[in-house]
Amino acid sequence: MSLHIEQRESEGIVILDLKGPLTLGHGDSELRDTLRALHQSGKVNIVLNLKEVSHIDSTGLGTLVFGLAKLRKAGGRLALVNVDKSHLELFLLTKLALAFEFFDDEQEAINSFFPDRAVKPFDILSFIQHKDQRNSIRT
Repeated sequence: MSLHIEQRESEGIVILDLKGPLTLGHGDSELRDTLRALHQSGKVNIVLNLKEVSHIDSTGLGTLVFGLAKLRKAGGRLALVNVDKSHLELFLLTKLALAFEFFDDEQEAINSFFPDRAVKPFDILSFIQHKDQRNSIRT
C-alpha cells in the first residue's frame, strides 16, 4: 500500500490529507515531490493532515523535516494536524516535537497562519502526563 495525497485549499492555505504509510518506498518520495512542487509554485504555507497515516518510519520523519526546512527557508510554514498518539511519541523520542507545530484540529492549524487570530496551542505536556498516568496504573 502506498501513500495517497489529496490536496485542497482553505483561506489560501494548502491542506494535504495523507492516507496510508509514510515510510521508505511507501510515501516518502510522493510527499517530497508534492512539497517540492508546491514550493516551486509559491505555495509555502501548508497543513499536513496526518489523521489517516498508518505508519511513520525514520524516512518518513526525514521527509517531514525536509519539507519543514524547505518551506521555512522560503518564508513559509508547515503545520501538522491530527497526529496519532503513537506518531507523536516518535516525534517526542526523536526530539523533533520541538521543531514542528502541532494542532488538534484543522481550523486551529489554519488560524495559526494568521497573526490576528487567536490560536489554542497543542499541549504536548498533557499528552506526556496522560502517558505517565497510564504507565503508573500498569505498574
